[in-house]
Amino acid sequence: MPIRVRLDRMLVERRMSLTELADRVGVTLANLSILKTGKARAIRFSTLDALCRALDCQPGDLLVFEPGPPDSDEADASDGLEAEGSAPEGLRQRVLGARRPGRQKGP
Repeated sequence: MPIRVRLDRMLVERRMSLTELADRVGVTLANLSILKTGKARAIRFSTLDALCRALDCQPGDLLVFEPGPPDSDEADASDGLEAEGSAPEGLRQRVLGARRPGRQKGP
C-alpha cells in the first residue's frame, strides 16, 4: 500500500515504548504492533486522534504517501466499488435513503 505508517519513527523521537503508547491510547499492544509493522489495512479516525494526542503530533507525521504500484494483495482487492466506479445497489440505497422493495412508507 502506498500509504505508510511511521509510528516507529514517532516512538523513537518521543522516546516512548509501544507498551507505553498502548496504555496511553487505550489500544491493544497487538493492534498497535499491526499498525507499526504496516500490516494494518485501515485506521479509525478516533484511533488516529488518540495517537496524535498521545504523541503530540499531526496525522501527517504518522502517515505518509509513497507513490508507486499498489501492493500485490491490493491489486485484486476491491474497496467496495464496482468496476465502473458506482456503488453496489444495496449501498447506493442506504446512502441515498432509497426505500427497499416491498417496504411501505410510514403507517
